[in-house]
Amino acid sequence: MIIPELLDKCVLVVDDFETMRKVTAQQLRDLGAERVLMAREGYEAMRVLEAHRVDLVLSDWNMPGLNGLELLRSMRRDVRLRSLPFMMVTAEAARERVQQAIETDVSGMLIKPYTQGRFAECVQRALAWRPRGEMPTEISIAEKRIELAEPPRAGGILVVDDTPENLELMVPLFGEAHRVRTATDGARALAICLSEDPPELVLLDVMMPGMSGFEVAQRLREHPATEVLPIIFVSAMDDEVSRMKGLGLGAVDFVSKPIEPEVLRLRVDNFMRYAALQRRAQGECDALLEVARLRDEVDQLTRHDIKGPLAGIASMTETLLKDGRLSDLQHSYLRSIETCTQQVLDTIGLSTELYKIETGRFVLDPQEFDIVVLLRDIADITRNEVRSRNLSIRVSVPDESDPCLMILGDHVLSHSLLHNLLRNACEAAPRDTRIDIVVSEDSHAQISIKNFGMPPPEVRERFFEKYVTSGKRGGTGLGTYSARLLTQAQNGSIAVRIDEPGNTTELVVRLPLAEQGSATALNSQQSSAPSMAPVLMDLQYH
Repeated sequence: MIIPELLDKCVLVVDDFETMRKVTAQQLRDLGAERVLMAREGYEAMRVLEAHRVDLVLSDWNMPGLNGLELLRSMRRDVRLRSLPFMMVTAEAARERVQQAIETDVSGMLIKPYTQGRFAECVQRALAWRPRGEMPTEISIAEKRIELAEPPRAGGILVVDDTPENLELMVPLFGEAHRVRTATDGARALAICLSEDPPELVLLDVMMPGMSGFEVAQRLREHPATEVLPIIFVSAMDDEVSRMKGLGLGAVDFVSKPIEPEVLRLRVDNFMRYAALQRRAQGECDALLEVARLRDEVDQLTRHDIKGPLAGIASMTETLLKDGRLSDLQHSYLRSIETCTQQVLDTIGLSTELYKIETGRFVLDPQEFDIVVLLRDIADITRNEVRSRNLSIRVSVPDESDPCLMILGDHVLSHSLLHNLLRNACEAAPRDTRIDIVVSEDSHAQISIKNFGMPPPEVRERFFEKYVTSGKRGGTGLGTYSARLLTQAQNGSIAVRIDEPGNTTELVVRLPLAEQGSATALNSQQSSAPSMAPVLMDLQYH
């Protein structure tokens, strides 16, 4: 079989076992790959990717050094590599592992053992993959359907023995419950195992002419499609040395002849249940990948469908504001509509950036802007939002004669960060109290937002964790968590200070000053993922 999309492509195979790398490379060449490069683990793979143009990465998960998932994360954080298809190969199909790979934007997953046909199908899907955000907007949601391949047909059991009498004994033993095939020599057994219709369990004699059972097992373990294929040795050799050699080749059991038919049948039934679970695991993996793809497409389409009308509202509002016949009240209302519309548009854009930050694919493009101007704009907006609660919001700077303080960061992220923190402070503050915003400067720009009222004791130690909330109707617990992400994405830090005697809560955000421009910008571009180190909390109890 030749995959046309693979004909002019270069594929990188990453696996810590040399034999597996070579066999996988040959499988790719058989499918039409023009060039196949190899690496033993993730760090070496990154060096290869720096030096060569690669069209597809096929990686094992469990490797020393940088494992498959870490390699995928590193690639998705790299501007040059983030759109490169990545196919993960693993013998472990735990749901949490599949979810981890999906969240990191894996292009395809292949569960071992697999057939050549299944391998080719997964390669085709990986090559057709597009990164999140590159879906054509003209696709209609109504046209999308989850189309999963039919589960692979059960391969059954392969009984390998050169003695016809032994085959006649074992075939009826399993024939009623399972599909059973036979082979009388090692070469035929290998051909069946490496075919498009391999077995799910091999009952393997040891002493056979030409190729022994041990040699067959060794050959199976050297091929990625059969390296985890369950083998039960059934042999007249019952010494401990033979048993240990068979188990050392990865056999799941070693049964001595003459067999106890009922015991062997129960053992085989147990392993066939395991094989059924493996088939189901691949199907679930495919379903999760497809659902994730569909969810992302719907999400992008929804954003697109919302942004269009909002942009129209913003445009019409701007046109109306130029009409000199408006009253002051009408002008004020239109300004509010314009502000709210822009906030929603910024939120839609921000949701994409937050997802990139969470998955380690965000790249900061730092710009200089005045944080004092931004804070005063946010304070004006928030005063209107909380007017009914009679809250006073005061912004203080060290020198009112020269209030400008330039920082280096992302204006949209900073606006969302500080607006959310101020709104949270207002929601937590009692009526008729004051929220103080104090701007200061040392090695960083420091913004302190202080309000009366304190968070409950049960959430203080987990203040910046995801989904932590208490007593707030409709609260999602994402406000302070997103504030942490948005701050760290700009190479800043955030802390909370709680003063019990004073009954106050203070959020302190530190962001890089523009004077640190060259070093900060360089560090931001070299490290596209924010550090996820724990945020320090200063809980002051007097």
